[in-house]
Amino acid sequence: MILPITVPLAALSLTIEAITGYPDPIFRLIGHPVIWIGSLIARLDHRLNHPSAPPATRRLMGAFALILILLAAILPAAVLQAASLVLLPRALALLLIALLASALLASRSLATHVRAVERGLARSLADGRAAVSHIVGRAPESLDHAGVARAAIESLAENFSDGVIAPILWCALLGLPGLAAYKAANTADSMIGHRTPRHEAFGWAAARFDDLINLPASRLAALLIIAAAALHPGTDAAAALRAVRRDAASHRSPNAGWPEAAMAGALGLRLAGPRTYGTVTIDDAWMGSGTPDATADDIARALALFRRATILQILLLWLLTLIIWRA
Repeated sequence: MILPITVPLAALSLTIEAITGYPDPIFRLIGHPVIWIGSLIARLDHRLNHPSAPPATRRLMGAFALILILLAAILPAAVLQAASLVLLPRALALLLIALLASALLASRSLATHVRAVERGLARSLADGRAAVSHIVGRAPESLDHAGVARAAIESLAENFSDGVIAPILWCALLGLPGLAAYKAANTADSMIGHRTPRHEAFGWAAARFDDLINLPASRLAALLIIAAAALHPGTDAAAALRAVRRDAASHRSPNAGWPEAAMAGALGLRLAGPRTYGTVTIDDAWMGSGTPDATADDIARALALFRRATILQILLLWLLTLIIWRA
């Protein structure tokens, strides 16, 4: 039974990351684990993804690459966790593992990047476009004022699920190896899981696996946003619930629609809808029934809701920790 270790680990690591983030001196000294994983993915993409190979071969090589990526993340994480628990007192081992795990979370950095869009857009459309280009893949020059604001709020909602809820969920279930495996798979999806001529076959396994492991987290993220809306003045939990029930399944992603619909309903906005990535326009369904004319003030409201949802998640994890320890 690993929950007496993994649930407190999840609670402690998320608490640490929410307070400190990933320290800049450490980043300058050694980089970031996601950058290390990304370097491995890029090398595998270069070596195994041959454009001249038939699609079936490229799909097989992509599945093989995903296995290598997962093993490269799981094995050192499992060794570090096991060695810490064997060699150190339990409390010290838990703290050390939590410090390592916190590096793979993104609640604080996500809020920082979205807040930069809010502040930039409040100054000018050009500044807003420049800031949002760091967090979304769509063409910023095609976005008007409302488009920049919607893009930032959509990114905040989706990454609340992908960057906060999902990694913590797998940490709570499987400890540091589960968290590392999730971040490796999610990074692989972001790099090669695209429907482009180069990656449609090679990245198929990464994209499908990422969809699968994010299924529970996306639903939980929507529930936390709805709960946070019930506790936050100026947001509508009932409308958030209606938007999720009506719109979430219509999104082109099997997961992104859940937190986006909840956020849209809570804020009285319409999110998602048609979007342009490079030269490709995606005709997606709208989430929510409010106005599409989002503003910088709406980004601030979304950030406040995100912070409350994150606090709820931390409190729930510590409550579960208390229940497990007392049992």
